Amino acid sequence: MPSAFPEVKIVEGLEGAASASGHVVIIDVLRAFTTAAYAFAAGAETIELVATPEEALARPGWRMGEVGGRLIPGFHHSNSPSQLAGKRVPPRVIQRTGAGTRCAVAAAPNAKSLWLASLVVVSATARALEGRSPVTLIVSGAPEEGEEDGACAVVLENLLTGKSPDFEKAVRDVRASRAAAKHAAGDPDRPIEDVDCAVAVDRFAFAIRAESEAGRTVARRVP
Repeated sequence: MPSAFPEVKIVEGLEGAASASGHVVIIDVLRAFTTAAYAFAAGAETIELVATPEEALARPGWRMGEVGGRLIPGFHHSNSPSQLAGKRVPPRVIQRTGAGTRCAVAAAPNAKSLWLASLVVVSATARALEGRSPVTLIVSGAPEEGEEDGACAVVLENLLTGKSPDFEKAVRDVRASRAAAKHAAGDPDRPIEDVDCAVAVDRFAFAIRAESEAGRTVARRVP
């Protein structure tokens, strides 16, 4: 009798994303897809994902993202979820980051469906993937960093395969990650409050799905 649970595989980085197939989930906890979730909650209707700053600057829309963790000249916002608090974001957003958006663009051509995940939407993502198999989870920050993405991948794998995830361990792993250590009080681009935003497990009840539209990779939230 076939299993009621999907086949789940975890791979790493841009290379893993480019070779992934089936239903693909790009995980970026610090910070791309945490920030994307907060942007949707702040009013974004679509987020177009791009691989380079030049692509973002050539697109019409409200641009957010980073290079080396820092605000890109000509962008409206960095990659900070906490700095979206209390703001209203325009409907059309363009996002570029060093790991998450690049992996999403690389995975899009071969993915049967493409999802963007972080701890703030992890259970909603698992619900959206019910009945889909195989599933490939991409730890986007690896190999340079990515402990936080790996922690989220384990939680998502457990949810998909009927196991009980250890959310508290995942939060500890995020806070102890090399990416988290780069955040500091008063940093204009990487404020310490971003880490608190990233570990707000299941803050949002929507998943984020990305689809190819006329050669572009466009994300929308899925209730």
